[in-house]
Amino acid sequence: MRNLSLLTDMYELTMVGGYIVSGKQDQWANFDYFFRKVPDNGGYCITAGLEQVVDYITRMRFSQGDLSYLEGLKIFPDQVFRYLENFHFSGDLYAVPEGTVVFPGEPIIRVTAPLPEAQFIESALLNVMNFQTLIATKAARVCIAAEGDPVIEFGLRRAHGPDAALGASRAAFIGGAQGTSNVLAGKLFGIPVRGTVAHSWVESFASELESFRKYCEIYPGGCLLLVDTYDTLKSGVPNAIRVGKEMRERGLGDLAGIRLDSGDLAYLSKEARKMLDQEGFEQTRIFASSDLDEWIIESIKNQGGRIDTWGVGTRLVTAYSTPALGGVYKLTGIEEQGRMVPKIKRSDNPEKVTNPGKKKIIRFFDASGLMRGDVMFLEEEAVEARPIRGFHPAVPHISKIYPLKFERLELLQPIIQNGALVYQKPLLKEIQENTRQNLRRLGPEFKRFTNPHIYHVSLSQQLLQTKQRLLKKTNVLEPPAPPSRPAKKIS
Repeated sequence: MRNLSLLTDMYELTMVGGYIVSGKQDQWANFDYFFRKVPDNGGYCITAGLEQVVDYITRMRFSQGDLSYLEGLKIFPDQVFRYLENFHFSGDLYAVPEGTVVFPGEPIIRVTAPLPEAQFIESALLNVMNFQTLIATKAARVCIAAEGDPVIEFGLRRAHGPDAALGASRAAFIGGAQGTSNVLAGKLFGIPVRGTVAHSWVESFASELESFRKYCEIYPGGCLLLVDTYDTLKSGVPNAIRVGKEMRERGLGDLAGIRLDSGDLAYLSKEARKMLDQEGFEQTRIFASSDLDEWIIESIKNQGGRIDTWGVGTRLVTAYSTPALGGVYKLTGIEEQGRMVPKIKRSDNPEKVTNPGKKKIIRFFDASGLMRGDVMFLEEEAVEARPIRGFHPAVPHISKIYPLKFERLELLQPIIQNGALVYQKPLLKEIQENTRQNLRRLGPEFKRFTNPHIYHVSLSQQLLQTKQRLLKKTNVLEPPAPPSRPAKKIS
């Protein structure tokens, strides 16, 4: 793995240097990673990227080349380099497992470590988590629209560079995609790889029919033909049927499928289905691609389209409609006299006011197993066996009671403790299954694409009181000093 220790914003290093010069290198702090708004005005996100974050943190070291480069900037005092020579992460990291449904405002990752260490990892953590969570969420939406039909990630050629393509393939699989066209992603992550032919294959032969015959001769076990190079219904589908009959006559198996890559996919798929069925090819699948996303797939479904498998590329791997997740990493506590003191960020924008302290999250499920709400508690709070009242983070007179009979699940799990990995990394297939189980336990009202129901994320009474106390404290301004006046001359 490449040394990515310098994958950071410059201000992380200037702050780290400032902490060291200020004698704060042994002062511990708590940071939360969370997001404020769901992409596409959706109802939820699917967390992804934790494995790459953990790899980055546990391998993080400054090489001699890194230190020489930083010295060449002529910014930092010598004591900063003495610190960085032995720099490594020695703190704790708790996280919500990948493939978990998460909501705005609640910490997905909680980092407690010496201040320079906790600060330095911010940029890389945000880079990985924001992107993979964004793509996993988009993939989950696409798979929901597909209603159980297989979805294949087809976005390599439109992704924003090689690293983005690999991260997108991984995240799309977590979100529910069943395969990828990206062969390197298949090798690295064990994702099933899929592919057929491009129009260039068809055009390279003297006729469409000849191109179909040759492809099925070479790959009889997976003969899926691209039928829209010239004319889908007048040429492509009839030629595919003809080749399918020839395969049967020669004992080469059956025609696996046809692919539609342009035109009115709803209409063409219905007409193609009729043509295939009339000629005895009821099992031949119809595969569709062409700038698909969840809204287009939903529309095609509503029009009675007969597509069996969906190839989704550009609009998935770039999260085309909302190309960034606004995840943030905020300090919520600082060590003072041996204890962690809650800290808060104020803002004129209520959604940017942070929830202070080192926190844990309890998720509540009703008798049918559906998620009913999450409540954030201060980490030291005992969650007693009694009904729990959760309070709205910004409008405290709004509250909700979770009965004792509700199932409870603590979301943040220990990943790194005292700098050592204590978490058994799951297989990617296991993470995908976690996504599937989480979405199964999320009510349909939260999964609709238009005006989804808002999921309740609340504060415990103690956390709410801590937040109100800190807001009140930070609202008190020191009176300005009186203006200086020249001394009165006494005659």
